[in-house]
Amino acid sequence: MIAAPLAVVVAAVLGPQGEAPAAPETVPAIRAQDLAGHIRVLASDAFGGRGPGSEGEARAVSYIQERFAAAGLEPAGDGGWTQDVSMLELTPDGAPRASYEAAGGERTLVSGRDVMITSPVAGGDISVASSEVVFAGYGVVAPEYGWNDYEGIDVRGKTVIVLVNDPGLRSGDPALFRGGAMTYYGRWTYKYEEAERQGAAACLIVHEDDAAGYGWIVVNQSWGRPQLQLAAGPRAENTRIRGWITLDAARSMFTAAGADLGALMAAASTREAGPRAIDARFTSSLANRVSRLVSPNVLGKVVGAERPDEYVLVCAHWDHLGAREGSEEEDNIFNGAVDNASGTAAMLELAEAVGAQDPPPARTVVFLGTTSEEKGLLGSKHYASAPLYPLASTVAGLNIDGINVLGPMEDVVVVGYGASQLDDDLRVVARAQGRRVVPESTPERGYYFRSDHFPLAKVGVPMLYAGKGTVSVEHGAAWVKEQEDDYLRKRYHRVRDEFDPNWDLEGAAQDVRLYHALVQMWATDARWRAWSPTSEFRAAREASLRAARGR
Repeated sequence: MIAAPLAVVVAAVLGPQGEAPAAPETVPAIRAQDLAGHIRVLASDAFGGRGPGSEGEARAVSYIQERFAAAGLEPAGDGGWTQDVSMLELTPDGAPRASYEAAGGERTLVSGRDVMITSPVAGGDISVASSEVVFAGYGVVAPEYGWNDYEGIDVRGKTVIVLVNDPGLRSGDPALFRGGAMTYYGRWTYKYEEAERQGAAACLIVHEDDAAGYGWIVVNQSWGRPQLQLAAGPRAENTRIRGWITLDAARSMFTAAGADLGALMAAASTREAGPRAIDARFTSSLANRVSRLVSPNVLGKVVGAERPDEYVLVCAHWDHLGAREGSEEEDNIFNGAVDNASGTAAMLELAEAVGAQDPPPARTVVFLGTTSEEKGLLGSKHYASAPLYPLASTVAGLNIDGINVLGPMEDVVVVGYGASQLDDDLRVVARAQGRRVVPESTPERGYYFRSDHFPLAKVGVPMLYAGKGTVSVEHGAAWVKEQEDDYLRKRYHRVRDEFDPNWDLEGAAQDVRLYHALVQMWATDARWRAWSPTSEFRAAREASLRAARGR
């Protein structure tokens, strides 16, 4: 569909939050003030936290369409500017219940304080009753690493309790998995996938702040609200109960069952440990209300002048967590200014710069604003499974999730450093800015598996996730770390992630100019980019290219 003028959209969807700030007057040159203008609009209370299915969604989608059109882009969706993503919204009917029996007694696990329980089952009463408990280490089956946390035990119908992250985290052995750098085996999504394959009735992940990369409040905020899943996605046949348990609650359960959780955790990074039955039984129940929801990805393109059937992809998710219930005296809107109004703003600035190129780039550049990243990367998962432009013809891609608000940096960070030839390209354009490329400082947090580039990487598209920096030109490295830690503690996935007029966005503008140079390189250079020889995504890319070539 064609977007209505912004003033009409604002008037049509004006809600209790009030008026949105005026749309910025921008120019094709990439400027800090234009980035600020976009963020101010997208992260305003009028957009209500940009929750999928909300009035805020309508505003965000219309705003992106309007800006794409103003930049001279063509609609690149499924017959218009959008690609519909069909989802199921699952809402627990009341607080989920959980308890365990051990040492002859039953103990209640309090929802929100001790556990967060959900279920992927679409509707009806969902329960596990007096299910045997098994500690399965990190819950990993990785043949390429010679690792099987389920070896020698049948967990069908049982409850598995597993650790977050993967065995390399605490091992001190850089050759075990990837040492301190998380692999996909460390992500919570993988834990539930493997528990389902093993036939477990329930799977609880033990939460630790450092190992997860975020605090319990993030788990509480993210899982204590309706959950979304793709309507056409896989269905849970076995693992009907999924959730998180705090370290303290897990320790109490194991102690009541006569087991030492600390010792089991220490042993879990060794090949000799293996799974262990725990003398406890777990019970949990909830009922899900189900509604169907269609939320759009938003797409615009600049058609290539020489090779229009080859593509460069730029993506950023427009969604955030929406709003919560609360009193009128509280701030109940998750504005998501950094995450990810800022990345969307960067995508819009980049679209305007590419749209103004004369002549256009050689290859077609597709800009993809994804939905429901915060609910499990659903928009990008859908695009990866139903691409509107052939993945085998997509030369490279860039994902923008959060931008630098701390001013100019001496360096630029690559998340998933060393994965592909795209790092070399970034090094070239960074050097032209007098900057250096560095790997992320906290690879144990698994950021590579937590944003929209990942579903596309899984199907083989070389994707780069880069940005920000670690050394401020003005304040140095220690100050940057202090600011980033403060954001994670106080604002990440909280209502305090709001636009701040005191931000220094000159460094962000520098990054977007760097992205522009990258996109120009990928859209012009005849070379095709590849994953590194050791990348887990290389095989998918090679298979995709072989299939496209008919052999």
